[in-house]
Amino acid sequence: MRFSSPLVSGRLVKRYKRFLADVILDSGEAVTAHCANPGSMLGLREPGARVFLSLSDNPARKLKYSWEIVEADGALVGINTAHPNGLVEEALTARLIPELAGFSGLRREVKYGRNSRIDILLEGSDGRPVYVEVKNVHLMRQAGLAEFPDSVTARGAKHLVEMGDMVAEGARAAMVYLVQRPDCDRLSFAADIDPAYAAAFVAAKARGVEAYAIGCRVTPEEIVAERPVTLTA
Repeated sequence: MRFSSPLVSGRLVKRYKRFLADVILDSGEAVTAHCANPGSMLGLREPGARVFLSLSDNPARKLKYSWEIVEADGALVGINTAHPNGLVEEALTARLIPELAGFSGLRREVKYGRNSRIDILLEGSDGRPVYVEVKNVHLMRQAGLAEFPDSVTARGAKHLVEMGDMVAEGARAAMVYLVQRPDCDRLSFAADIDPAYAAAFVAAKARGVEAYAIGCRVTPEEIVAERPVTLTA
């Protein structure tokens, strides 16, 4: 995924009200950017951190800047949770996950389960549907180890139950954890942050839900899903 225009760099003043971030651009201008990330962003919201913003030319937007990347632990980390579905679609098309390759069709945001929408629905070459749920990952508390989630996600646990239900009905279901940072080669679950999600994942795996993780290359020009990450759970 290439950014449509060059990103603008600056320093983070603060992130607040979940979806807002005040930034001082390198030009000295103070701006408020949209932060498309509902999580806690643990370790990624320190005042003074270098950040990169995209600029929209849509006159209908209240905030013309969007926070895309932050520099943390010596690496660039993608924080915009609007991008993972598209990034995973690109990865699937490139056959980056061999177990999910060879599909004959792909649809996004398809209704399923109990009033939910699946991120990606693949049509298997054998006619068997594959339900793909995408989760964004950017938490790292130990060098090389990505963790999910960074805050309690009851919605995420609900999705795991519904994915297991799809398997019970004869479909395949796969969780894909997209690690939007280049410095992690392993992924685990943060049971100290959300024990219910960690337990739901174990239960879903026992029901036949598959799980994969992909790491990204992150630059101010593009974010690319490019390599497998080992799931240690």
